[in-house]
Amino acid sequence: MADSEAKWYILHTYSGYEKKVEADIKKLVANRNLKHLIEDVTIPTVTKIVEKDDGKEEKVEEKLYPGYVFVKMVETNESWYICRNTRGVTGFVGPEGKPTPLSENEVRDLEMGRHDLTVNIEVGDRVAIKQGMLEGFEGDVVEIDVENRSAIVNVNNMFGEVTPTSLGLADIKKI
Repeated sequence: MADSEAKWYILHTYSGYEKKVEADIKKLVANRNLKHLIEDVTIPTVTKIVEKDDGKEEKVEEKLYPGYVFVKMVETNESWYICRNTRGVTGFVGPEGKPTPLSENEVRDLEMGRHDLTVNIEVGDRVAIKQGMLEGFEGDVVEIDVENRSAIVNVNNMFGEVTPTSLGLADIKKI
């Protein structure tokens, strides 16, 4: 018999079908009154603020895990069938497509998209380092990793050399 406590599972979808899968499952749950089996369906996202060519800022929502939809459900034959047979779903993430719940630590690490991170820097921007051993140094952003909340910055060191350095997004600010 299935565990009666809802846990988080990951569905793999065709690329670009994430929102459709989320909407279809939510609609089915509402129409069939199955909130007791499938409690939540979400696509973890991050909101970025990007500056356009004309100087205006625009909010852009970006998927943290393209091709995946997260479902909090009680694993039963019915909930499995609903998720697995939704158009656009290729299967559950787990061995042989068998639903494998995420651990508490995995859920916490993924943050389930509940805390948006505002990224107001782009590749090529000049930044100042706000804290740590390199506080006060400046550099140019060469890569941004939103998922890991970090950036690679070419830091101009005290010897006049450029050193690529991985820094947390919270440790830098745009100049």
